[in-house]
Amino acid sequence: MQQYFPLILLGLAFVLLIFLPARQRRKVQQQAQEMQSALAIGTPVMTTSGIHGTVAGLGDTTLDLEIAPGVVATFERRAILEVRKPPGTSTDMPPALPGDENPGRPAGDAS
Repeated sequence: MQQYFPLILLGLAFVLLIFLPARQRRKVQQQAQEMQSALAIGTPVMTTSGIHGTVAGLGDTTLDLEIAPGVVATFERRAILEVRKPPGTSTDMPPALPGDENPGRPAGDAS
């Protein structure tokens, strides 16, 4: 039995190093495909190259992205990295509490 122990460890290492990362990769690809298929006109997005814009048109494999007022560029759907939050929905600042003199400012900031 002890002579097979190194082979068992090698087999276990093979499973951990090959199959588990492949499973995780498939999961990430599935999430990306779901995000890309759920895109709608007016959705703010960011491309893999870091360009921010709003979806202006949709095709089967491409989409038109308005990157500046009146400037529309065509991208592959696969180039969309993430859906961005619309302006004004930031959660960076805590909500204003009753009695706050300066809502939106961190406590102790007297400037």
